[in-house]
Amino acid sequence: MNIRKAKTEEIDIIMEVFDAAKQFMRVTGNDKQWIDGYPSKDFILDNIRDESLYVCVIEDGQIVGAFYFKVEDDKTYAKIYEGDWLNDKPYGVVHRIASNGKRKGIGDACLRWCLAQCGNVRVDTHRNNIVMQNILIRNGFRQCGIIFVTNGTERIAFQKEEADFVTE
Repeated sequence: MNIRKAKTEEIDIIMEVFDAAKQFMRVTGNDKQWIDGYPSKDFILDNIRDESLYVCVIEDGQIVGAFYFKVEDDKTYAKIYEGDWLNDKPYGVVHRIASNGKRKGIGDACLRWCLAQCGNVRVDTHRNNIVMQNILIRNGFRQCGIIFVTNGTERIAFQKEEADFVTE
């Protein structure tokens, strides 16, 4: 599988991936995350234009996953409750990991790729998103506390730092 930056002309396929991920969330007991039209087509197009949306492409060229990744200070991560971040070093942010369900291991592949780009990664997920929590724990992420996203709802915050990651 290849991971690369998304292109604006792929928006319809990418939105299908997000729609499939939303359906999967609902079936697995997470009916409170990604509601009210989130993420919208315009929001995802902004991520693409900002060069922070990536797609997972399999051998036949089919897009089977999408996610946000950027090395940045996420304003919703400025304050953490009921815990602490592992460190205060620059970090990569992962948001909106989505799969269309046609290939297993998309979440694992996305997280490994992000850690290879920046050995210090933060991510959050909804309390009801047990599937994502399990993926994070399986990949060595540690639960750090609670953060609140822009709409005021809480998320469980995770972080992983690769001990052997060397920045240039």
